[in-house]
Amino acid sequence: MGTKLKDIIEKKETSFKELAGKRVVVDSFNILYQFLSSIRQADGTPLMDSKGNVTSYLSGLFFRTAKMMEHDLRPIFVFDGKAPVLKKTERERRAEVKEEAKKQYEIAKEREDIDSMKKFAARTSVLSPAMVEEAKELLEAMGLPVIQAPSEGEAQAAFMVNNGDAFAEVSQDYDCLLYGVKRVIHNLTVSEKRKKPGTLSFMKVVPQMVDLKENLEMLGIDQEQLLMLGILVGTDYNIGGVKGIGPKNALKLVKEYKGRYDEMFESVKWSEYFEVGWKEISNVIKNMPVTKDYKIGFKAVDADKIKKILVERHEFGEERIDSALDKLRQRVKEKAQTGLGDWVR
Repeated sequence: MGTKLKDIIEKKETSFKELAGKRVVVDSFNILYQFLSSIRQADGTPLMDSKGNVTSYLSGLFFRTAKMMEHDLRPIFVFDGKAPVLKKTERERRAEVKEEAKKQYEIAKEREDIDSMKKFAARTSVLSPAMVEEAKELLEAMGLPVIQAPSEGEAQAAFMVNNGDAFAEVSQDYDCLLYGVKRVIHNLTVSEKRKKPGTLSFMKVVPQMVDLKENLEMLGIDQEQLLMLGILVGTDYNIGGVKGIGPKNALKLVKEYKGRYDEMFESVKWSEYFEVGWKEISNVIKNMPVTKDYKIGFKAVDADKIKKILVERHEFGEERIDSALDKLRQRVKEKAQTGLGDWVR
């Protein structure tokens, strides 16, 4: 779902050039769902091979990651582990949304309403365990580190950034800020243009960075207050937040009640909206399990393995895959002195 902090968080435009040479930790589930929902045909049908296997996520993962590598970024991919018990309600909500979307898709299909078909089809995206394993296989073939988090990938990514193992986390959500990640990069794995909602026109999309320290100073709050603010507006553990409270009102509340959060949540009638206590949500986020047992190593790209996965197994066009690999090879020649020269063979 994502914590709704967009309206109060400042982002600065950045670029691949500014990020060149830096390690970034990618919230893998976040971007895989992006690819599943956005890379589709005009009627909303996902890309598939002749056997009916969905390939949208593999297409997005390979070509967007290759672009990152081509621009001399060092992506590290973190995958979710076991979800906290508190997330059960959110999983159930998402399942209900998908079922309703399937029904609406069929209705739109009968009416031959292409726009509605694409809209509802995007909401039916399912990332199966087999798809996750194949995504990991592809990334490893690309020579990139794959880290398995014990629980929420965003918490693991935040830990790795704050531990100095990476410059920033790559995600489209704001939840990672609640875990205290120093920097977040948005729009790094999406195309350079995006369709404006409800129109046929497009808007330019560029990479943007959120600096947590700068935002806390700008908002005049600390990390504890940001967490309380996030709980007020809603997390994956209390969907939708307290009714009628948006991020701007929540900001006023955490400033007014700083250090007196029992009073604050009582004043907004928390117990009328949620059975779970706010302290339980706070403790889950603060104490999310992470692992320190990981290794970050970049290897040579195994072009043969990549082509086996994409071309032989899923019928991707060989010329297009070769073209992407050739661009990486050319980049290697240009940046051989940096050590990137060992990436492609």
